[in-house]
Amino acid sequence: MHHLSTFVTRPLVAALALATVGLVAVHAEDAKPAAPALANSLNPNDKSAEPDEKLLKKDVAVKVEDGKYFDAEGHPTFHVTDQGKKVDWYAYSGYRRYHAECHVCHGPDGMGSTYAPALKDSLKHLSYEEFIGILAGGKQDVSSSEQKVMPAFGDNKNVMCYADDLYVYLKARAAGAMGRIRPGDKEDKPEAAKKNEKECLGG
Repeated sequence: MHHLSTFVTRPLVAALALATVGLVAVHAEDAKPAAPALANSLNPNDKSAEPDEKLLKKDVAVKVEDGKYFDAEGHPTFHVTDQGKKVDWYAYSGYRRYHAECHVCHGPDGMGSTYAPALKDSLKHLSYEEFIGILAGGKQDVSSSEQKVMPAFGDNKNVMCYADDLYVYLKARAAGAMGRIRPGDKEDKPEAAKKNEKECLGG
């Protein structure tokens, strides 16, 4: 993926990404289900992360491949264990990447701001393909009272190399599985994540 800008700006980027995920999931192992009761148990007083039972059920991890979890549709998803105190690596990485690249506009913890929407709410309805497409190509919303522009990050490796991480973290926020707190314990960084990161960043 040395020519990242060429890859991510193609109109079929989301379809290609989904196809890759689907192929990986075919060879995945079954994931041990995480109890919905664990949702946001690390910070139970956080009203911004009240569990959404419908999303928790829809986004539950059913497959795991090299430390990466997938839902029944083959999309990356979160996995909370150890009495709600431990998250998968990608959710943790997504938290870090979000606060390094996205929170200036979209607010801390995906809560939104006066000029950018709360992504914890947007991910309640955006599909994986839509999320990747907007991240790579940007988006412009124009109404009679305001104009909001989401810049394209297709050329930004610090964003696109961690697109799935961001998606997983924001899905966890949308479902109420993670609250407004830095994740404490986390799963070890998978070897596959190390390899993909090195290849994507050109290291």
